[in-house]
Amino acid sequence: MKRIILMAVVLLVIHTGSYAQDTTQQVTEGRRNSATQQSRPYVILISIDGFRYDYADKYHAQHLLRLSGAGVRATAMQPSFPTLTFPNHYTLATGMYPSHHGLVDNHFYDRKRDAVYKVGNREAVEDGTWYGGVPLWVLAEKQKMISASYFWVGSESAIQNIRPTYYFRYQEKTGIDQRIQQVVNWLSMPEEQRPHLITFYFPEVDHMGHRYGPETDSVRKAVQFVDAAIGKMTEAVSKLNLPVNFIVVSDHGMQQVSTSNIITLPDTPVLKPLKVAFGHEKVLLYGNNEAEIKAAYDFLKQHEDHYTAYLKKEAPERWHYGQEDVYDRIGDIILLAEPDYAFGMSGKSIPPGHHGFDNNLANMHAIFMAWGPAFKSNTRIGTFENIHVYPLVARILGLDITQPIDGKLEVLEGILK
Repeated sequence: MKRIILMAVVLLVIHTGSYAQDTTQQVTEGRRNSATQQSRPYVILISIDGFRYDYADKYHAQHLLRLSGAGVRATAMQPSFPTLTFPNHYTLATGMYPSHHGLVDNHFYDRKRDAVYKVGNREAVEDGTWYGGVPLWVLAEKQKMISASYFWVGSESAIQNIRPTYYFRYQEKTGIDQRIQQVVNWLSMPEEQRPHLITFYFPEVDHMGHRYGPETDSVRKAVQFVDAAIGKMTEAVSKLNLPVNFIVVSDHGMQQVSTSNIITLPDTPVLKPLKVAFGHEKVLLYGNNEAEIKAAYDFLKQHEDHYTAYLKKEAPERWHYGQEDVYDRIGDIILLAEPDYAFGMSGKSIPPGHHGFDNNLANMHAIFMAWGPAFKSNTRIGTFENIHVYPLVARILGLDITQPIDGKLEVLEGILK
């Protein structure tokens, strides 16, 4: 009996991710910046998860407003569809739409592998074979430039058998001061070991947005916490007198949803044979044959109630999604909730804050701010797609892009000096 209880505890630890609270730095030994790369500038790419396009003004993010006011600030940055964390962080890292790099959702099914990718599954998250494209840190390392990551989607995986030289497994245990000091420590290393690309991630604003909704004091406090941290990081880094460029982005915005507006999938035999990858804002359904798919789609279309049903092949072209599914991972049927509604389970509550809706919705839009020696001063630009960040970073670092991407340098080239 004791052995059964112990095994249950072990399984609980594994499935809750408690084992992932590893706070130690992971280092790939033996790498060095080439002589050419030692002379390149530096980029710190910061993501604030769930930081909606209007939060900086709305919640008085004084440091971000001041720093981007003296540098570059966009009206907004449009995330790729779906407006979810993993697809968009990996789009920022690769310059490719989710349908092209393979992370098509936070939760999806791969027919060829007969396997499911889900953000809470550490084995899948750390398996580099799920990830297409060439992330910025892989591009850098292949060209003899050292990179570091204090969290970014994909950075824990050996993509093309390469991870950043310095990285951390994702956890939320390490305090912000220690994380900022790690950035300073990286930039204080000898030139041949010093990372020129650093990615850095903040989860706090997204957490509060989900839990309490975007129009709350909790989100305001989270915004100001992150704002203060970025102010502190910028000040600490400036003392090193290095040509460091900061780019601050987010993956998506946040939408208030009535917690009583719950959409439940109908309990019908027509849907039973299909695999379901569930999300509050979007549901993917996978059929075994055309007859199953047609029957399910026809039923769902006839019973549309605060959601829209799409066949994959008929999804809006502007999403660059269904018809461009390189890895065949998108459901045969896509259900997308209206912005004030969310999918849920009967009898279970839903949180008030959501993202994952249509990327044309303003409340799904993200931020883009940048400052440093590479950027023009006092520059304002309009809204642009997040696929264009990748070629911008590559240009600043002097990296050659080695495979086709969706992003285009000319979109943001004008903000560089």
